[in-house]
Parts: sequence; structure tokens; C-alpha cells
Amino acid sequence: MPELPETETIARDLDREVAGACITAVRVTRPDVLREVDASDLAVRIGGASIVHCWRRAKLVVIDLSTGDRLVVQPRFTGALLIDTGALPDEERRYSAVELVLGDGRSLHYRDIRRLGTVALMSPERFANYTAPLGIEPLDPAFTGDHLSVLLRGSRQAIKKVLMDQRTLAGVGNIYANEALWRAGIDPSRAADTVSPDAASDLRDAIVDVLTESIALRGTSFRDYRDASGGRGGFVDKLAVYGRGGEACLACGSRLVETHAIDGRTTVLCIRCQD
Repeated sequence: MPELPETETIARDLDREVAGACITAVRVTRPDVLREVDASDLAVRIGGASIVHCWRRAKLVVIDLSTGDRLVVQPRFTGALLIDTGALPDEERRYSAVELVLGDGRSLHYRDIRRLGTVALMSPERFANYTAPLGIEPLDPAFTGDHLSVLLRGSRQAIKKVLMDQRTLAGVGNIYANEALWRAGIDPSRAADTVSPDAASDLRDAIVDVLTESIALRGTSFRDYRDASGGRGGFVDKLAVYGRGGEACLACGSRLVETHAIDGRTTVLCIRCQD
């Protein structure tokens, strides 16, 4: 599932490439991805609107329109927002669920192979209510070591599960929780309320660093994630633990352990480096 670096990359690409473009037509071929609007209403409400700004909140890509409405896209596992100049491969266009035809001749497709993601149309007020339960953004300057320490002290759950709880920290998923905990030397199964303030500060720095580095490399692609131009993310080559179960730890050489004991999700750790 695209996490913060991947959705941030998509949002930045879209803002650079399609902000200011006018939507001249809307084609919905897979209406089951729509939320809070049906296909006919979507075409009426956004037809003729201009794209004002594209940005990210948590794992959502948000497209602000001149009408005041917002298109809110949650890509989930196989969703992507792809700009089509006419050269989009047929294999990608075949899975287009929603197509926005732009005034300059290009199209913006929401492509989703398994159609587990969603496209919603919301007013700003509805969007505010929808996102109100989300936690702090980890790239927000307000996200400090002290702030994280307070969040962790309030939970006895495994720290990895706490980091992935979108009500606590918005945008961090399985890949980057694994990576940050390895960098900080913290066992993912450790109870969150046992992490010291100093360790929380180290973890905060690890979270921010790994997210920032991944954004610079346009995210992590294993199979499905693509940026808005259809390109793959380059951070996969920098992963220290995720996807490397059974291989050597880059810090000490010990064999990395892979388990599904924490919330059924893949967790990879070094039992020598992380405690």
C-alpha cells in the first residue's frame, strides 16, 4: 500500500503537472471505486472545474478544485494516479476506473487493478470531518521527540502497531515503521510505554529521516506502486530490513528475523541490534 513517501510523490507530481488544467470530461468505467458520489453526479460537479492544487494528507492524495470541492483519492494496494499524454500503455489504461479529460488534451487516470482503493468527492467541511481522527503528520515541525514520547507513553501496545495507527501518526505504514525501528534500535514488539524519552527522540529522528530519504528517491516500488508518470520509486534499493528477512543485518551481519506476530503484518528485525 502506498505510504507517505509514495503519496507525497504522487501529489507533488500532480501539482507540478496538472495544477491549472481544466477538466472537460469525466469518464467512469468502474463506479465501484467511487465514494460519497455516483458517476453522474461526479461528472456534473467537476465537469468544467479547474484543478487548483494537489497535496497529501496521511496516505490520501487530495485534489482541490475551483468549485471548492475536493477529490480525495486513497490508492490502497494497487491504485495509481497516472497522467496520460497519449502514450500510456494499454496495460495501464485497461485498468482505468476514472478518467479526467483535461483541456490540454491530456487525461488523468485513476488506475486500480484490484479496485481496493477509492475516489471520493467532498466539500472542505466534509473533508475536515473525514480527516479529523487522523494523527499528526510526521513531517510537521510540531512532531518532536517530546511529542512522540507523550504518544508512546499512552499505550501498552507493541510500538510498531502504535506507529502504524493512523490516529496516532498519519502516513506511516508497514515499510517505514520497520525501517525506522531498525534505525532507532528498537524491537518492534516492545511495549510503547516502555520507550524512554531519549529513545523516543531517536525514533522520531529515524522516522523523519527515512521518510525524507524515500521522498527524495520517489518512494518504494515492489510491484504495484507507480508515480504520476508511471515511474517506479528508487528507495527499494535502500531498504535495510523490509523485504530482507533471512538476509544479513547491514549493521552487525546477523540473520534478520521475519515474523507476522505483530498484528499479522510482516515484521523484519535484527534481534542483536534491536531491543
